[in-house]
Amino acid sequence: MTIRTLVWGENIHERINEVVRAVYPDGMHTAIAGALNSRDGIRAETATLQEPEHGLTAERLAATDVLIWWGHKDHGAVDDAIVERVVRRVHEGMGLIVLHSGHFAKIFKRLMGTPCALKWREAGERERIWTVNPGHPIAQGIPENFVLENEEMYGEFFSVPEPLETVFISWFSGGEVFRSGLTWRRGAGNIFYFRPGHETYPTYHNETVQTIIANAVRWAYRPGPAFTALHDAPNVPVDKALEPITERGPKLHQAGEEGYK
Repeated sequence: MTIRTLVWGENIHERINEVVRAVYPDGMHTAIAGALNSRDGIRAETATLQEPEHGLTAERLAATDVLIWWGHKDHGAVDDAIVERVVRRVHEGMGLIVLHSGHFAKIFKRLMGTPCALKWREAGERERIWTVNPGHPIAQGIPENFVLENEEMYGEFFSVPEPLETVFISWFSGGEVFRSGLTWRRGAGNIFYFRPGHETYPTYHNETVQTIIANAVRWAYRPGPAFTALHDAPNVPVDKALEPITERGPKLHQAGEEGYK
């Protein structure tokens, strides 16, 4: 089974900043997708903020098993209707991987229900990433720890809900630590947040980082049809109850009437 993966990139810094363009001449989204396409069982395409409907039409999302999200400069430009469209697909079982500054993306904040705020410093610090859940599928083939020589610091407190699992923790030269690989489930959808990926550094060219993202795609993938029944709230008639019952007392709704939403 090929996992249909869509890598979404804001695609602003690559176009306006010479430093970022030198590191990712074709965009970060293209670099990530290219690395994924070198892995067995994954077929990755890209979409960007500048495309009609941000490249996230209902038809395209319906054909996506896992969505990867990178944004930073203009989270507010993402249309709210598109946010709700993506959230609906995650609830139905589409996997979501949020990278680095995507912690402030509307989609991530909507799914987390919290501010998703953190401390940060842009000083090109060494980041040592520790694998604290070595048995997790996302950590397969990843060493006990690995180093990124230059990265932006993210520090605790990270105001997200308590995760389902913590897979990685980062330490920075300045002394801060950060829960840098976290998982959640929303509806039928698996969500993974992975911290590294500041745009001025070649993080997405790092083979270990690429392996973690590929592992996350496989982990987030949910086989089978979309779980669309999750959105339903059917009124079950008395005569359709699994066991015979007698209707009693006053009620608000007529038989078969839709509930209030």
